[in-house]
Amino acid sequence: MRVLAVIAIVFCALGAKPLETESAKILATLPFPGRSQYIFVETYLKALAARGHQVTVINTFKNKETPNMRFIEALKAHDYAEEMMNLLNVPLLWQQLNAMDYILDKFIETTLEDEGVKKLINSGETFDLVLAEMVQMEPLYGLAQHFNATLVGFSSYGTDRRIDEAAGNISPISYNPLVTSPRTDRMTFLERLENHHDVIVEDIHRHVVHLPHMRKVYKKYFPNAKKTMEEVMDSFTLILLGQHFSLSYPRPYLPNMIEVGGMQISHTPKPLPEDIKQFIEGSPHGVIYFSMGSNVKSKDLPKETRDTLLKTFAKLKQRVLWKFEDDEMPGKPANVLIKKWFPQPDILAHPNVKLFISHGGLLSSTESVYFGKPILGLPCFYDQHMNVQRAQRMGFGLGLDLNNLKQEDLEKTIQTLLTDPSYAKASSAISERYRDQPQSAVDRAVWWTEYVIRHNGAPHLRATSRDLNIIQLHSLDTLAVIVAVPLLVALIILKLSCKLMGGKKQKCPHADKPKKH
Repeated sequence: MRVLAVIAIVFCALGAKPLETESAKILATLPFPGRSQYIFVETYLKALAARGHQVTVINTFKNKETPNMRFIEALKAHDYAEEMMNLLNVPLLWQQLNAMDYILDKFIETTLEDEGVKKLINSGETFDLVLAEMVQMEPLYGLAQHFNATLVGFSSYGTDRRIDEAAGNISPISYNPLVTSPRTDRMTFLERLENHHDVIVEDIHRHVVHLPHMRKVYKKYFPNAKKTMEEVMDSFTLILLGQHFSLSYPRPYLPNMIEVGGMQISHTPKPLPEDIKQFIEGSPHGVIYFSMGSNVKSKDLPKETRDTLLKTFAKLKQRVLWKFEDDEMPGKPANVLIKKWFPQPDILAHPNVKLFISHGGLLSSTESVYFGKPILGLPCFYDQHMNVQRAQRMGFGLGLDLNNLKQEDLEKTIQTLLTDPSYAKASSAISERYRDQPQSAVDRAVWWTEYVIRHNGAPHLRATSRDLNIIQLHSLDTLAVIVAVPLLVALIILKLSCKLMGGKKQKCPHADKPKKH
């Protein structure tokens, strides 16, 4: 009998198949001219296409032909890329928020005014799923209601208060810093006070300036919309977050908020181009990789800053790979190799690369840690300051002020990171924790996307918190009753006591005695 039972179990196991997902039509919107946002989801989108889904991508780049993928290239966004960087360099938070709104408005316009996008909108075509980048470009979320599709969000920098709000997640500001700040989850009293102030300023700006303007833009491009902008904002079924607790800090998530940090990284590095390989392997003292990412162009750095970098690199024993956007660099030392593009993950995977000098973007920070390299951060804007602060606190990196870069400080910091083994050791330890996962980040993203498709938008994942107002959500009404009722009872008892005591009032025994003159 036991043998028969074992055979039956084996046949059942062999016969059991995972739920299959029918081919879906998916539209992804990536309106930013910086390539890093697209790099974050590129492997994921290709994985969906490889599984038979028909994927349409609206982005701002020239793209290679890929099976099951169609590209709509809204290239005009690049006309505003340089202006974007200049506008963000303002001191006050309110000014930064105004600048960001102007930039977002331009990128919404360049996307929805693109001829290819307008043709798609008017084509009568439908989609099963719309993937939207969650960077407060609410009118673009309207494509989901236009195509009668399920709305899924993604964020390359992880979550923030706006994303938590869209999911119905509770995000205490006591240990969740504003994503644009240089603070971490371990805040002092003064930092928590600053964080609270910044949150209030951001909320006021959002409800007084940002959302009213975005409603007008939404009505302009979707005059016959089936849903209001608020209804669309409340319709996210799944959110993919470019973060992982081993790379940042533990925090609460709802079941439809999925950490997929590092899904842009291939687990098998590709062979390096021969000239880069020889440059790296021919350096007996190792190599430093320097890149400011896709939004900041190192060719546009002030001359003083660039000269500081050149003089410092010229004194190093190590060779330097520098992502530089021009063909020529005046004064380039012999130990520096410049190129407009480098295969960053494949370079960081090489054992002879000893240090990564970066702007501190989350994708770069993740890749640096994944391959166990210490990082020197030169943050410029948005979440980069927070990422560099986190690298310093976790012990795998150091940071310097790019706007006030001194040669002595740069030399000292580079030497510290190269000679103190604790930084590489900390990076390797975090890498080990990150890699200890039951599945890769991209497989997890694909599985959850197909889960939502299989279950018709997975409405059972929707949290009730999304249907409560702020008073109900934080139980302010019930708390008021709990506090008020005892106070009311105490007040009534006090009043009655006063009346009872007042009825038995005694005269003062000396009240009627004549006064002595």
